[in-house]
Amino acid sequence: MEIRWLLIGVIAAVASIGFMNKWHYPSLPIESVTPREAIQKMNASEQDLVEISRKGDGIWYIMELTKSGMEGIDDKIIAFLDGKGWSFTEKEGSGLFFEKDDERLIVSTEMWTKHYVLVRIPSQI
Repeated sequence: MEIRWLLIGVIAAVASIGFMNKWHYPSLPIESVTPREAIQKMNASEQDLVEISRKGDGIWYIMELTKSGMEGIDDKIIAFLDGKGWSFTEKEGSGLFFEKDDERLIVSTEMWTKHYVLVRIPSQI
């Protein structure tokens, strides 16, 4: 009987530690950074749009969802790229379309958790 309670206690402790260490976050679509590292970068930064990885032809960012929801996320992305000379043209689904000179840029957003959004911006910016 005592072994049973000890086993339940050990399982509860491991589950608590895992939850505190963010084991419960889903995997990222990139392999160069873990979910825990992405959250740590977000928490350590004062920026709204935090770079977490450069992979191939894209740069991955993480953003925290605020009370303004996805509209607020979109506005921050638009302002970020406007500062780099890109003009917002339209939004279709989770994609934001921009133009600069004769080039077209498509930024994709992905709801990662209920608190965080992943953003992929082509590295041509």
